[in-house]
Amino acid sequence: MSRKTPRDRMTPLERRAWHHNVRWIVGLLAAWFLITFGVSWFARELRFDFMGWPFSFWMAAQGSLILYVLMAALYAWRMNRADDEMHAREHELARTDAGIDAGIETHPAPPRRP
Repeated sequence: MSRKTPRDRMTPLERRAWHHNVRWIVGLLAAWFLITFGVSWFARELRFDFMGWPFSFWMAAQGSLILYVLMAALYAWRMNRADDEMHAREHELARTDAGIDAGIETHPAPPRRP
């Protein structure tokens, strides 16, 4: 008896949504890496004032934290939107499948002309 892995139990719609989610995670992790380590690495070269403070100090004290919160908010907003789209597609597919299984036309026939 072979057990199906979670990946094998996913529908094509769920698999596509998961790949979309992974792309967002990778993109945000890359941004996190650049924000965290890029600014620290080049801190000495970032010698200009930003809001009255040296930019490297401002990024370490405030800027990176603000960007992390914005990244989390962006991810939550985008994933909520993606979930809503996926649920709408699932509902549409379920309605279409129910109509086909019951022998019901899902789209009304155009009126006949005499």
